[in-house]
Amino acid sequence: MKKAIIVVSFGTTYELTRKLCIESIENKIKEKHKDTSVFRAFTSQMVINKLKRRDNYHVDNPMEALYRIKEEGIYNIFIQPLHIVPGYEYEKLLKQVDKFNMENRDFNITVGKPLLYEDSDYSSVVQALNLEINNQNKGIVFMGHGTEHSADGSYTKLEKTFKDKGYKNVYVGTVEGNKTIDDIIPDLKKKEIKKVILLPFMLVAGDHAINDMASEQEDSWRSKLVSEGIEVNVVLKGLGEVAGIQEIYIMHLNTILEKN
Repeated sequence: MKKAIIVVSFGTTYELTRKLCIESIENKIKEKHKDTSVFRAFTSQMVINKLKRRDNYHVDNPMEALYRIKEEGIYNIFIQPLHIVPGYEYEKLLKQVDKFNMENRDFNITVGKPLLYEDSDYSSVVQALNLEINNQNKGIVFMGHGTEHSADGSYTKLEKTFKDKGYKNVYVGTVEGNKTIDDIIPDLKKKEIKKVILLPFMLVAGDHAINDMASEQEDSWRSKLVSEGIEVNVVLKGLGEVAGIQEIYIMHLNTILEKN
């Protein structure tokens, strides 16, 4: 039976990081599943609309991708999200799949898990990032997106996993979640950490990473750290560029493929 895979992410309007962080994963999936059609979808309609308006570049949303596959006569569909946590965007995807299923009863659609879902995923992510054990006066600060959804606790759990595995000076904050850079700075000062590596814990190094994290704007994470006398080394590298993270997504995809 013919199969199709849809690789779904929130999306990005930045072409370079799209190629580095999204296409790179899609290409690995295509290489591993040469007999399967691989499609792309973004869950952010705002990103989709901007790309079409600005660049005349079209990306399907998940529902459009499903109907495109239907037109090709493929009834066995596997969806691998590139979301970080099982929050609102992941739930939106699941609702769209349910809606399609209600209208199209003959399809077999299976959705994989985001990056952080099972307990084992947290250890896998720490291992995949392969950070150097930081010394006493040096820290690593990740900027996650964060959410009002209960899945925001995933970032706290990840930081705890880092610390449990010996990375005592690794911190995971968020832009829009419960723990922010303002909560991290007092701990850095208490530990007398003078140097910090600052990097995104997001699939792509897009708007949040460039503006909220790395810019010289007064309220950026970089500026707040510098104003406290902490030397900052910014690394604009999305998680989608990291080979080990790519493999976790592919492992999640393989899990649903092997069950069908």
